Amino acid sequence: MTSRSFNWPHAIACILVAATAVLLCFGALVTTFDAAMAVPDWPATYGHNMFLFPWAEWFYGPWDLFLEHGHRLLGALVGVVSLLLAGVVWRSGLSPAVRALAAAAVLLVVVQGVLGGARVLLDDKTVAKVHACTGPLFFAVAVAIATLTRTSSTHAPTAATAAVRSAAGLVLASYVQLVAGAQLRHLDASVDPSTFRWLVAFHIAGAVGVTALSVAAAICTRTGSRPVAHRWSLAILLLVACQVALGVGAWVVNWGLPSGWLPDSWSFSDPLLARSFWGATVVTGHVVLGMMILGASVVLALSAGVLTRSAASLVRPQQTDRVQERAFA
Repeated sequence: MTSRSFNWPHAIACILVAATAVLLCFGALVTTFDAAMAVPDWPATYGHNMFLFPWAEWFYGPWDLFLEHGHRLLGALVGVVSLLLAGVVWRSGLSPAVRALAAAAVLLVVVQGVLGGARVLLDDKTVAKVHACTGPLFFAVAVAIATLTRTSSTHAPTAATAAVRSAAGLVLASYVQLVAGAQLRHLDASVDPSTFRWLVAFHIAGAVGVTALSVAAAICTRTGSRPVAHRWSLAILLLVACQVALGVGAWVVNWGLPSGWLPDSWSFSDPLLARSFWGATVVTGHVVLGMMILGASVVLALSAGVLTRSAASLVRPQQTDRVQERAFA
């Protein structure tokens, strides 16, 4: 395949999705092990230029230092790839929607980096909560770009209204669940017990909503939608089932078995930290799987034809060959 026919925007977008997924895994581990302040300065790392920090001290150093500094390096990598993707997208002459998403990705990655630095400099958990909310949003944008830059994705017919609505609702619900989970993971030990119980109740209600919407999407995409949309809906249904199990496991690992339904005795007294290898695996896995559900929901929504109601296509079929010929000309 020559450089003139190679789909560079899609390839770079896929790299961005993969790098962001690893970055989010590191971020989840940073929170799980309470390693956010393992490096007290920013953007330097113990006085060193972040990129020149001694490799051996990082890789063979304390676990929390490995996580936090690794998180910073991955964030820088994602930022560079985001800039590269934006340049390629604009040079390739893709649709305004894809260009807007690429610009949004650059804006979000800059905001995310500033929030990460403010989290360290201010040692503020409120900033950490916001930081944890913008990360999944950036991931969703990256997944959307990767999906829309596929040539085959531009010919998707509009599915039935019910399928489109259930898929769009699933994207929103899965993101809200991640936001709610971020609030629980960054709680201060001094939080009022009633606030803690309400957050737990909201998170449980959100899990019920995501489950219901995933079932609805699987049913609604059976007919009138592309087969790929139905396959994605079934995959999401499986992921949601695993996520519910991990959610129960994360609660048991951190707070034990409840004696009743949100009783008054449920109060938050300790940070949500891993207490063992398996505890870290369950807690972090719960967060990462939530990201996967969000990403899969974005693909499902686009495959179901969410955007075809507002635009005939993001890369018009008659323009596809011309766009690829212009790329890197």
